[in-house]
Amino acid sequence: MVASLHLQIISGFVFLLAAYLLKKLEAKRGREPLPPGPKGLPILGNILQWPKEAGWKTFAEWRRTYGDIVYCNLAGDPWVVLNSPQAAQDLFEKKGSIYCDRPYMTMSSELVGWRETLLDIAPYDERTRELRRLITKQLGSKTNLGGYADLLQTQVQRFLRRVLDDPESERLGTHIRTTIAAVILDIAYGYEVQEKDDPLIRLADGTLKELVQVLTPGAYLVDSLPLLRHIPDWLPGAGFKRVAARMRRHREELVDTPFLRVKEQLAHGTAKPSFTASLLEQPGVTSADEDFIKAAASIIYTGGSDTTIPNAHSFFLAMTLHPSAQATAQAELDRVVGPDRLPTLADRPMLPYVDALAREVLRRYPAIPQGLPHVSREEDVYAGFRIPKGANVIANIWRFCRDPATYADPLAFKPERFLGPTPERDPRDFVFGFGRRVCPGINLADSWVFLAVAMSLATLSISPATDADGNAIIPKEEHTTGVISYPKPFPCSIKPRSSKAEALVRALD
Repeated sequence: MVASLHLQIISGFVFLLAAYLLKKLEAKRGREPLPPGPKGLPILGNILQWPKEAGWKTFAEWRRTYGDIVYCNLAGDPWVVLNSPQAAQDLFEKKGSIYCDRPYMTMSSELVGWRETLLDIAPYDERTRELRRLITKQLGSKTNLGGYADLLQTQVQRFLRRVLDDPESERLGTHIRTTIAAVILDIAYGYEVQEKDDPLIRLADGTLKELVQVLTPGAYLVDSLPLLRHIPDWLPGAGFKRVAARMRRHREELVDTPFLRVKEQLAHGTAKPSFTASLLEQPGVTSADEDFIKAAASIIYTGGSDTTIPNAHSFFLAMTLHPSAQATAQAELDRVVGPDRLPTLADRPMLPYVDALAREVLRRYPAIPQGLPHVSREEDVYAGFRIPKGANVIANIWRFCRDPATYADPLAFKPERFLGPTPERDPRDFVFGFGRRVCPGINLADSWVFLAVAMSLATLSISPATDADGNAIIPKEEHTTGVISYPKPFPCSIKPRSSKAEALVRALD
């Protein structure tokens, strides 16, 4: 067994050396050059230079030296970083048929098994296309949200009530996660969350944190050296396999538990209307159909919950730091909506500044700063550079949102940039993905963000917390560095704007 392992490792290094020499040989054949990038080591390439944290910042720094298109070689695995929104649009949208695949990450796709139940990393095959069609139809178009407006309204109102009942800033993230989970679990499974310590939310929180961990490029060596997946569990260095086994159990429990609950309720005639129930009730459903429905329902939850949480949390950080923007939005709400009701989605066209503020939050704090990698299905040439077949291509969304050629004074928080006769580019062009890989729930997510912003501004006053001497504690704009980026915990003060506003929030079943 040990001899076999040694042979596998030696074979792996021989393969990497051959790939390295082939790359050198191809470069001498007069073909278009690869994009510029940092000089790497033989065989290992740039694997030691690849950022482990906040890669979007490193990629933006590389742009100063190498330009908008940067090439890296991670132990024979080609990676291309796009630092301009035009490049992302040209490749991912205009050439969507070439760049519609996702990389096969051994840890997340194979060892943990997320490839079957997470659309973001699935290959762009017929199964993925059918799943996307089904989910897009269920979640509604831009003009038809499938009757979810009332659900969004109710759940945001419950969120506001939770905040007023427990306004400590340390609990804000919990309130946000509970609310978003309540929306998506209701849609997917007809599941009504418990107000405190819901078991499914508790399971989901832990599982989705693990998902973020395994999706981070470079987090596990086995993604760069897939042969390592064959080493015995008992050998030193095989700890990743035990981690993967634990993560797989959690993933399977998260996928199976709510689905089996709906099946049991259907058998007893107690199931609430939901995505899962409506599909399972169709005649002639086979076991293969059930697996497909289970995957689709899981995709709605896992794909929608963890990316909208940072948006809501970042809104509260922005309002803590920018009181003038908050005051301007509240003045518009008072003028258009008035003090006797809460804003609704129907008010959106009459609330241009509030809408612009929501977009500025998306721009200033993108939830997936470096995007999810696309894979080129064939060799391509762009801007005079060769992009190899099988290259992993990343859009540096964080840099797009700070591109001075796109946004004047990009580090400033300025909702008004999206108003007037010549508004700046809508960040929703970037932050929900590109081309054939755009988020299938984009319209639902966008509506939720707007409604959460509008209803919070209408009823809450958000300001810096104060210390024992009454001095304002101004938080720093610090975010976590995983593939999904959240604001780090920050102090803030959250109070009702008025007794009438509080009464509106609490006027709920």
